[in-house]
Amino acid sequence: MPQPPPVRSTPTRPPRPDASMSLLTNVMDHSLDDGYAEAAARKRADGTGGMPKTLRAKLGLAAGLVLAALVVTVGAAQARVAAPVVAKEREELIDRIDRETEAADKLEGTVDTLRDDVSRRQREALRETGGSAQAELVGILSGATAVHGPGAKLVVNDAKEATSGGDGDPRETSGFSDTGRVRDRDMQRVVNGLWESGAEAVSINGQRLTALSAIRAAGDAILVDNKPLVPPYTVLAVGDGERLSTRFQNSADGLYLHALQESYGIRTSISVENDLRLPAAPSVIVRTAQPITEKGTT
Repeated sequence: MPQPPPVRSTPTRPPRPDASMSLLTNVMDHSLDDGYAEAAARKRADGTGGMPKTLRAKLGLAAGLVLAALVVTVGAAQARVAAPVVAKEREELIDRIDRETEAADKLEGTVDTLRDDVSRRQREALRETGGSAQAELVGILSGATAVHGPGAKLVVNDAKEATSGGDGDPRETSGFSDTGRVRDRDMQRVVNGLWESGAEAVSINGQRLTALSAIRAAGDAILVDNKPLVPPYTVLAVGDGERLSTRFQNSADGLYLHALQESYGIRTSISVENDLRLPAAPSVIVRTAQPITEKGTT
């Protein structure tokens, strides 16, 4: 029995490996949208496809550079012209300040001389009227007369290493930057404590205190009767030296000063002196008060 001829299959083309990635293949083959491609083609046809600098852009850039250079040049020229004028005005202002300061110093010296002359004439007039003893007592108590005698010497100074405080320290509330600085209210308590302890006359750094004296602060400086003082502050108090020193150190103000020394390093020292000399204070001018006579009239 004859066998059928073998069946021969027609060879077929093998499938593409990326047949299943047709979308990705299309994106890769046509990465530029047709609309963008047409626009790019038109720009190339018009000669504007690249971005060359036009003549107008070049001229604008050149004009901007020229304008900037002109502004810098004019500013430099004005600065050179104005510099000598400013320097000259500064020198003239310094010279004027020096002249005015010298004139003020001369006037202050004249005022002190006149005050001394007025005080001397007042004492002479009181002696002539027979009230010598009372006049001298009034002069001592008012500070109008220079005095000397035993007493106590108190020196108050800033801490050796006064540093800027912080964290809301109460000693910074008056405008001083250092917690180790002596302040006006500290000196007020010192002076009041000495008066309370029996001082008969008090001075700070040569400034005699009276019933009208004021101890205040101006910036970081302490003023006594509007005159600035420089530390250390030397306080002289005429009175019974031993008793005055002991009573002050045991008083509330003396303990306050000791607390400043312990807490902030403020330096203090007190000593008993045999003879202290205090200058007279500027004359107190009486404008309103009138003495009462024995009959009750002025």
